[in-house]
Amino acid sequence: MKSDQAVPLSRSTLDRYFSISARGSSVKQEVIAGFTTFLAMVYSVIVVPNMLGVAGFDTGAVFVATCLIAAFGSLLMGLWANLPMAIGCAISLTAFTAFSMVLGQGISIPVTLGAIFMMGVVFTLVSVTGIRQWILTNLPKGIAHGTGIGIGLFLLLIATNSVHLIVANDAGLPVKLGDIHSLPVLATIVGLAATIGLERRGVPGGILLVIIALSVFGLIFDPSVTYQGFFAFPDFFSDTSLIGQLDIMGALNPVILPIVLALVMTAIFDATGTIRAVAGQAELLDKDDNIVGGGKALTSDSVSSAFAGVVGGAPAAVYIESAAGTAAGGKTGLTATLVGVMFLLMMFLAPLSYLVPAYATAPALMYVGLLMLSNVTKLNFDDKVDAMSGLTCAVFIILSCNIVTGIMLGFVTLVVGRIFSGEWRAIKPGVLAITLGLVVFYLGGWAI
Repeated sequence: MKSDQAVPLSRSTLDRYFSISARGSSVKQEVIAGFTTFLAMVYSVIVVPNMLGVAGFDTGAVFVATCLIAAFGSLLMGLWANLPMAIGCAISLTAFTAFSMVLGQGISIPVTLGAIFMMGVVFTLVSVTGIRQWILTNLPKGIAHGTGIGIGLFLLLIATNSVHLIVANDAGLPVKLGDIHSLPVLATIVGLAATIGLERRGVPGGILLVIIALSVFGLIFDPSVTYQGFFAFPDFFSDTSLIGQLDIMGALNPVILPIVLALVMTAIFDATGTIRAVAGQAELLDKDDNIVGGGKALTSDSVSSAFAGVVGGAPAAVYIESAAGTAAGGKTGLTATLVGVMFLLMMFLAPLSYLVPAYATAPALMYVGLLMLSNVTKLNFDDKVDAMSGLTCAVFIILSCNIVTGIMLGFVTLVVGRIFSGEWRAIKPGVLAITLGLVVFYLGGWAI
């Protein structure tokens, strides 16, 4: 009898801690969502070390740091904030770190890590003092929904480009169709259609099943997907380790401080917009459109950036790919907690990361991107200025490939539009302050 009673008790404790039933989810649903999110973002353990490796970082050390950052941030988001959002090294800020800070401006790796730590500290102060929450509170509904639409479009572009379905164009328009006959493109198209079909039928874990099926397909039929082993013990204390190698005093140099502030400003609007969009996708907004547990969510990613500087990685942020998990049913912190645990294990199972090709996860990201376009229906076209500012935000997120740029142009469109429509009294002081801050940030040349 005791053993029969132990399982329900365990499940009850898990349910209560993460509010699983209260949010209309189940343990099974959260586990599926956790695996889905992990597989959608596991590419980061390859991409981030490769990018920073070009700038002279030791790729093995960065691999360990990337896993540690994703594990720390996701566990913090899951166990503390109780939200289904995974954290990892932000790809855009990784590129800035490698190609602008180290290669472009010649900043040493220790000073670069010190700057990332300082950015995380300032970012955390902005979060805990309520400034980020104030920004969210003053985010007009049109721009809030427009950010979700734009991120959906951005996901579609990222996913299609990763498999070369959409590629850069040498002349004319910026992009064009890739090789429609290639295996990755065909697998992606079939995978997207299969995902849509399975989700329409309500098959549990449909997104995850497609990811696994395409990974198995790649292992069997794609020569570029090869089994490279199972276990690899990470080296935490070698001479090449970046843990604790940051130079904080060097980062306090007046030449470096503007870069720190640029990182903070970018992270404030980029990460905050992503968190808002993913929370909306997971239906975790209250009646006032505020994020449930938003304060802890906003602090989790900023603290993770400070942690990134300590262990030797790039600035952290909530991953857009978290929306793949919320689309699979994730509604609680158990989803993020599982992601964090899997990244801890990934440090010891590094070779397995090569078994998930881009075309295995691209359909999931494309499906989520399409889902997020439903935010169009939430725009209030009776208030044309608000709605059109939201669409401006969405369109320029994808055209500039930059979330902050889209948000900035959305705010400018809203404020100027209100003035010319004679509705200037509807402009909140907070909205005006954010608009002016963003404009100064861009015109001053600090934008990343």
